[in-house]
Amino acid sequence: MEFRAKPSATGRADGPARRGSRPKPGRAVGRFARRLRRTLLAALVMGAVVVPVSAAGRPQIPAPAPAVLAPVTASTLDTAYAANRANAAEAARMAADHGDRTRAAADRALAGPSRRFLSFDGRGSGRAVEVFGDLAHADRVAVLVPGSDTRLETYDRFRAGALALHDRLGPRTAVVAWLGYETPGTVSPTVLTTGRAEAAAPRLQGFIRELRGVVGRSAHMSLLCHSYGSVVCGRAAHGLDVDDIALIGSPGTGADSAAALHTSARVWAARGADDWVAHVPHAQADLFGTTLGFGTDPVSPAFGAQVFAAGAGGHSDYFKPGSVSLDNLARIVLGDTSEVTRA
Repeated sequence: MEFRAKPSATGRADGPARRGSRPKPGRAVGRFARRLRRTLLAALVMGAVVVPVSAAGRPQIPAPAPAVLAPVTASTLDTAYAANRANAAEAARMAADHGDRTRAAADRALAGPSRRFLSFDGRGSGRAVEVFGDLAHADRVAVLVPGSDTRLETYDRFRAGALALHDRLGPRTAVVAWLGYETPGTVSPTVLTTGRAEAAAPRLQGFIRELRGVVGRSAHMSLLCHSYGSVVCGRAAHGLDVDDIALIGSPGTGADSAAALHTSARVWAARGADDWVAHVPHAQADLFGTTLGFGTDPVSPAFGAQVFAAGAGGHSDYFKPGSVSLDNLARIVLGDTSEVTRA
């Protein structure tokens, strides 16, 4: 049934529903931009209040400088692993002497005899790059890039996902958990901008080059990027020597499309049905001279990624054992792309 507005005294129909009347696109875009700016400004203000208070209550924790190592090769992996375990043990001792039992416990766990780190830095929020599997003989390698609030104290939850993926992959595979950058806080101004990602991108690019020197040119390499980690991967994607890039729980990459990433890798994207990222405005806006937001939704048709099913999980469930998302990520890493279930 067609709705007709009541004619006004002039004989013309009032309201936007009169025949032939349509909302002007410019006005709709303007209203959306204003809503986006208000949303992002509210988050910015919240972060500006919360972050300094948190930082003030957390003094810097002393830790040794990272171990000085020659470029890692397949034949020197064990030497690197041993040196980084020793560095983590020294970081634990220094944190304990400083009275930070939480960091000391985290560092002590990282120094365990079975741990294998390509690099470790206990200073600040911490950096750690851990290997699961026989990297020197792996035909398939997955590199995981984490999102916000991942640091040494919370590293175990990131590590659990890497372990679950490696268990799902099977022999002649390796998974690398790359905590190689300072992640933003979930509630902070930095999580709304590409600043941390731009600083991290050269580090990720350099790491992939070094990793190629270990596993060789023939190994199939996949980059699995979670949450803000997908912004890092978006910034690093150009010229990156990987075969697949998977964006999961992504707020956007800062690019308008998969093609704009300028990568030869296949670009995948997925989002769980219960992931709160779906409610993040997938747009960009300028505020006080800073660009906030990350642009096009990676699971939207406009972005152009290959969208795969992630099941009913939430933002932290993509690597949950037995999940649809973990199964599909494993298929991507293994090259079984015809078996990937699509969304």
